[in-house]
Amino acid sequence: MQIYRQAEQFACLFFGYTAALVGATVDTTLLASELREVIGQLIRRLRAEHRFSLSQGAVLGRLDREGTSSIGALATAEHVRPQSMAQTVCDLEALGLIVRRPDLTDKRRTLVELTESGHQILEQDRRKREGWLARAITEDLSQEDQDVLQRAVAVLRRLADA
Repeated sequence: MQIYRQAEQFACLFFGYTAALVGATVDTTLLASELREVIGQLIRRLRAEHRFSLSQGAVLGRLDREGTSSIGALATAEHVRPQSMAQTVCDLEALGLIVRRPDLTDKRRTLVELTESGHQILEQDRRKREGWLARAITEDLSQEDQDVLQRAVAVLRRLADA
């Protein structure tokens, strides 16, 4: 329940609401709808800066952060079917961004990892996306809004993990 109260407080600050700040009840259904809408807009804007599909970017990012993984583990982590992940891996392999290799401890599994080219292209893509976002935060948001956004990241991360 605490995470939902924090999400309400974030939305109140972020969207300019004052209800939760003065103890009034927030319509969580409306809040959820507006949050979904604004996050969708932000994702679409970030996607415009992205050279990969959302699923490809997620796989490349996960392999970069966590290292070598199996297709099944990637599918579980990304909440997709193993068949869908296998297609994403196949597409990335065709681009030369990842390689497959047998799992030496379990011959039934195949492991995937980033290639050097995959690392380099992922870094270039991140710099481009983060550059746009950092510029937008710096140029379009007041210092007060930047402070609210900084606190909101932690709340949104907890909400995503709930």
